[in-house]
Amino acid sequence: MNAIRHLKLSHRFSILIAVFAVGFLLYGAWSFKTIGELKVNGPVYQRIVQGKDLIADVLPPPEYIIESYLVSMQLERATGKPEQDALVDRLKTLKSEYDARHEFWLKETLEPELAELFLKQAHQPAVAFYAAAFNEFIPAMQKNDGQAATAAMAKMNREYEAHRKAVDQVVQITTARNAADEAQARERIESANALLLAILAASLGAAVAVAAVIMRGLLAELGGEPRYAAEITRKIAAGDLTMKVEVKDGDRDSLLHSMKSMQEVLAQIVANIKTAVDCVSTGSHQIASGNVDLSTRTEEQANSLDASVTSMQKLNHIIKQNADHGLHANRLAMSASEVALKGGNVVSQVVETMESINASSKKIADIIGVIDGIAFQTNILALNAAVEAARAGEQGKGFAVVAAEVRQLAQRSAAAAREIKNLIGDSVDKVDTGAKLVDQAGATMGEILASVKHVSDIIGEITAAGQAQSTGIDQISHAINVMDEATQQNAALVEEAAAAAESLKDQAASLAQLVSVFKVDEARVARATPLAAVLT
Repeated sequence: MNAIRHLKLSHRFSILIAVFAVGFLLYGAWSFKTIGELKVNGPVYQRIVQGKDLIADVLPPPEYIIESYLVSMQLERATGKPEQDALVDRLKTLKSEYDARHEFWLKETLEPELAELFLKQAHQPAVAFYAAAFNEFIPAMQKNDGQAATAAMAKMNREYEAHRKAVDQVVQITTARNAADEAQARERIESANALLLAILAASLGAAVAVAAVIMRGLLAELGGEPRYAAEITRKIAAGDLTMKVEVKDGDRDSLLHSMKSMQEVLAQIVANIKTAVDCVSTGSHQIASGNVDLSTRTEEQANSLDASVTSMQKLNHIIKQNADHGLHANRLAMSASEVALKGGNVVSQVVETMESINASSKKIADIIGVIDGIAFQTNILALNAAVEAARAGEQGKGFAVVAAEVRQLAQRSAAAAREIKNLIGDSVDKVDTGAKLVDQAGATMGEILASVKHVSDIIGEITAAGQAQSTGIDQISHAINVMDEATQQNAALVEEAAAAAESLKDQAASLAQLVSVFKVDEARVARATPLAAVLT
């Protein structure tokens, strides 16, 4: 194997072609040997045919009723009943075998001539033979009727001869067909051998041609010997990018040309990486310093937010107290409004009562007027009675006394009525004055009720505003809490960024150490692309 490994690629392909050629030749020889053994009239075929011929010579064929004919002849000469019964059973067995084989050949595909001879002309006499044997010959033998048995045997002989004649024709036709098939098979085998030999030669030639084309194409694709390509690969794997890859003139598609391009690109990439590592190292230092300043400012902002949260909590507490006081004042105003409303209702009732008293006083004054009129008329009547009593003289003295008393009563009634009228008039005036005052009180109570309602509405608005302020303060406090959490998270992220910057600095140092394995020209490093250009 080591000796083959050091050979040129063309020599290796030559050895491969030789191995394939020997393999094809061995395969062809073995194929010819196998075909010769398995062909028609070959050793294996002759052995199979010999076995079938031997069986055919030893055992009587079931489709040929010759054995049934012989058994019938033995049955004709049999003397004892046991012998007859055994021969009858044997004849039944032969008939069953004949029927089974006939059913088999009915399912097979035969030429029309063979089918006519074998399945009809040979079969019909056989059926008639067995019918005569079982229906006429055997019953006659069992009855010891020699004449009937002889007649039946003669009939069976005729049917047997017709059957044998048809079978002989089948054998002749089949033998001729087998001979033709064997001749045709020999011709086909000879043609197949010639074709196989041609295919083998063509395959061997094609394999040699294809191998030669592949060898030239592979050498063109490699651009040189594989050992040279392996040496270049080992140097690149070791990090040596300073070697110069030699390629043929005009070679633009080979593996060596691609390896040369890869070496040049890798050298440029490594040079760019070295420059980028320096830039990353400087940038990581700057990021770390900036993260420290950002962390300090973030902590100060977090402290300011904590103070803002405390102040907002106090302000929220004061606003909630104001809102609670406003709610209490609103409840008091509502209570005062209800009391004023009740007072207004009472004043309205007093006004209605005063109006009723005023109406009653006026009715009483009217009644007093009627009483005064009655007293006046009574006084006049008393005067008239006194005059009439005076005219009557002594007879009218008693009436005069009564008239005088009635007059006095009338005068006293008129005086009392005048006093009552004066009192009622004064009461009516006072009631009118009271009614006016009550009306004024009712109007005042209405104004008080309106003022109380207005105050209640203002206090309700103040309370709603306080609640809205409290809600707003809660939202502001929540927003400040969110800002505080965000600031805390930012502080944590700043710390993580600082740690990442330190890790980046360490990784940049590690990367610089890894890149130092590659060897590149210093001039190429000086011409390396800056970091920003590499990233974009």
